[in-house]
Amino acid sequence: MAYKILIIDDEVALTELLSVHLQDCGYTTFIADDGEQAIAMLNTYPDLILLDINMPEMDGLELCKMIRHNVACPILFLTARITEQDKINGLQAGGDDYITKPFSLQELTARVEAHLRREERSKAVPRIMATQGLIVNCAERKIFYGENEIRLSNREFDIVEYLVGNANQIFDRERIYEAVWGFDAEGDSGVIKEHIRKIRNKLAEITGKEYIETVWGMGYRWKK
Repeated sequence: MAYKILIIDDEVALTELLSVHLQDCGYTTFIADDGEQAIAMLNTYPDLILLDINMPEMDGLELCKMIRHNVACPILFLTARITEQDKINGLQAGGDDYITKPFSLQELTARVEAHLRREERSKAVPRIMATQGLIVNCAERKIFYGENEIRLSNREFDIVEYLVGNANQIFDRERIYEAVWGFDAEGDSGVIKEHIRKIRNKLAEITGKEYIETVWGMGYRWKK
């Protein structure tokens, strides 16, 4: 069955171009040109979402925040914004990656394929890890503390899974970035600091515990 990709952008010419190209690559595509249409299209259960940040009425960041808890698939921002703060804002909103405009169709296809491969790999690992009262279900990509589910974004879960699977080992930001984003990623490992902060806050809110330790000058480790 072909992967389903939802393209959300108010530039009609661009969405049509991307739709035709991705269909030629073997994907099934759906198009929305604003937030309201995009929400209605979620019942197609997309495997990946391409989301423009600059849209009228409801921009991509607002839309991402609105749907993130109900959508587990990767969300890739399409954006002309390139500052570090813009990247952080996108990650804080729940995005998994960003593609800076203008971009080539080859780059877009490579990013889409990489994220879908990563999703498949994560689904193929039927593992459950227990640590300090947490249950990390790698098959369903969920974390529980008692009966309480701790909701993480895809990237946040990937980081937790990596650290828990290598508990008590110290990893610097570059190593974590390569393990989670991949060696071919073109982003900045500085985003790890923001992800770690968000993970800590979400875990502490439910558990009252500190799980990730900062080893100054070296990196991070999951405490056994």
